[in-house]
Formats: sequence, C-alpha cells, structure tokens
Amino acid sequence: MEFRPCIDIHNGKVKQIVGSSLKDSGDMADENFVAKMDAAFYANLYRQKNIKNGHVILLNHPGSEYYEATKKQAVSALREYENGLQIGGGITAENAAEYLDFGASHVIVTSYVFCDGRINFENLHKLVSETGKEKLVLDLSCRMKDGKYYIVTDRWQKYTEVVLNEENMNMFSQFCDEFLIHAVDVEGKANGIEKELVKMLGNWNKIPITYAGGVHSFKDLELLKELGHNKINVTIGSALDLFGGSMKFDEVLDYIAKELV
Repeated sequence: MEFRPCIDIHNGKVKQIVGSSLKDSGDMADENFVAKMDAAFYANLYRQKNIKNGHVILLNHPGSEYYEATKKQAVSALREYENGLQIGGGITAENAAEYLDFGASHVIVTSYVFCDGRINFENLHKLVSETGKEKLVLDLSCRMKDGKYYIVTDRWQKYTEVVLNEENMNMFSQFCDEFLIHAVDVEGKANGIEKELVKMLGNWNKIPITYAGGVHSFKDLELLKELGHNKINVTIGSALDLFGGSMKFDEVLDYIAKELV
C-alpha cells in the first residue's frame, strides 16, 4: 500500500466535495472543504515529502465558465512538481500531450474512452498512440447499481453500460499503466470504505490500483490493507487534516511507511 495524494479543483479552487453531489448544471457540488491555499501549494508540499503519483483532478467540464480558472490551477501544480503528479478531467487524445508537456507524469482518462455509455476503442487506441501505455491511467470510478459496480463518467454523473469486474480489468490493463478508482457513493462522505469493491480489487493483481472513497480513520486504512491484501494504494481527501479532517497528514505517511517495512 502506498499513499497517493490528491488535488481536486472545482470552480478554480482546491476543494473536497461529496462526489455524488457534483452537477455540471450551475457548477454545483456539496463542499466539505475549500482551501485558502492554491494547487501549487499542495504540489510543493507533496514534492517536499517526496510523495509521487498523486492525482490532480479538474472537476469542471470544458464548457464551464470556471474551466479556465480550474485548468490554470491544475497547470500550476504540474509545473510545481514536474513528473510527480498525474492529471485527469477532460483529457483527450488531442490535449493529452499538452498536459504531459506541462509536467504531468500520467494523464487520467474516463469520459473520452467511455462515450455514450460504451467503450470507445477507437479513442482508447488514439490515446495509447499519443501517450504510450506507460503514461496512461484509466479512471474506472464506479457506483453500485442492481448489485454490480458500473463505471461512471462525466464527473461521476453518468452510468455506463460497462461493469467493473475481473474480465474488464484484465482487458483494460493491456492499455494503461494504472487504474484510479473512486468509490463514488462513499466519496467525500468520510464514512467508511466500500468493502465489497476493495475485496474485488484486492483479489486482482495485474497493475497498480489507487482507491479513493470513504477513508476517515486509521481503522479504515487497516481494513483497506486487509481486504486489499496490501496491494491497493490509497487516497485520503476530506478526512485528512490538510483538507479540514481529523487524520494528520504526517501520521498517515508514517503509518503507511511502517506498513511497507
């Protein structure tokens, strides 16, 4: 298990939100925390701590009046910590190289690959041709429906027809370096992890996976380690003291470092 930090940007500010509340209409979301510091501040902190492979997420859609302000924040973070952060949100084959040039180690993609609820293999192949497998992260964030986990897109607002299961993870792993998976129904609620999802991910061990959603205590980290067989990397958002929570950043780093020994 490794700690993977995050910088979520909405309406031009670093925030922690309730994932399931995000709406493109009116650029609305239920906010847990709005930072006084900018994205570059957090990027610099992660660089000083030598924590790599965190993710910067643009939470506004490209047509939003806030999109350029959000993108400006994201780019400042990438430049502050070159090759130390991944970036997602509105990534396509046409702009992926731009973000890599800004300093991203990887680009994170969901909606471009899952168009109209289905896998668009043409777009997927375009991405791989543009970035290479080694610089692509597929975001397979999901929500439960009818007893199955379905991949969701467009800032987690739309269900696809694609089930997150072992067969599909095997297939997607041929195209990318890592998976990023938010358990959207518990994201931002700091009320415990999505246990069944973590079990499934822990039983699959082909490429690195970063899990996000619901971690709010060290007991959650212990449970994530147990259910994930110590294979799943973790992001902590709203529960971290950096974002107004009670889990101290340095204590989390120390805890996970000891777990790796």
